[in-house]
Amino acid sequence: MDLIFASGNAHKIKEIGAMLPNNFQLKSMKDVGIFEEIPETGTTLSENAELKARYVYELLKSKGVEAFVLADDSGIEVSALNGAPGVFSARYAGEPKNDTANNRKLLFELQNTTKREARFVTVLSLILNGKRYTFEGEVKGTIAYEARGRQGFGYDPLFIPRGFRSTFAELGEELKNSISHRAEALKKLLAFLKSEPI
Repeated sequence: MDLIFASGNAHKIKEIGAMLPNNFQLKSMKDVGIFEEIPETGTTLSENAELKARYVYELLKSKGVEAFVLADDSGIEVSALNGAPGVFSARYAGEPKNDTANNRKLLFELQNTTKREARFVTVLSLILNGKRYTFEGEVKGTIAYEARGRQGFGYDPLFIPRGFRSTFAELGEELKNSISHRAEALKKLLAFLKSEPI
C-alpha cells in the first residue's frame, strides 16, 4: 500500500518509513511531483496536520489521482512556558526553520528555572477515500540543561523521555522509534488500517 506523506521533512519521512511494516511504501511529496511548501496556518497541531494532508489529497485528486495521504504535525510543549513552543515548535526562533536556533532559544527561555517538565506530541492526519482520520501520540519527559547527542532532529538533543537519563538524540534511532510520540501515533494508525476495509 502506498502512502503519500505530506511533508518535505526528510527526517520525518525516514523516521516514519522505518516504523512502517514492509507492506507499506511511504512516498514523499517530491515522489509525486509536489515541490511547494504547504502553509501551516492552523492554530493547533491537529489543524496543521489536516491542512497538509488535505492540500496534497486535493492537489492529486485534481490531477485524477486518488491517493492515501498522511501528514504529521509535531510539537514540544514545556510546562514552565505555558505549553510553548507548541504549534510554533518548528519556527520557534523565527524564519527560516532552524533546529539549532530553536534549541538555543528554548534553553535561553528556561535558563532561570529548574522546572523542566515537557511533553512531545504528534498528530497524524490520514485522508482515506476522502475522509480524514486523526491519531495522536505523546511522550512525557524533561528538558535537558544542554544539547546532548548527535542523532535525531528537532528538539531530540534536549528532550529526555520519562524513565531515561539520555536524550532522544543519545538513545539512537531504534530505541527512540519504539517509545516516541510519533511511534505511539503510528501504532494507532496501523491498528486502524488493519481494521478498516480499504
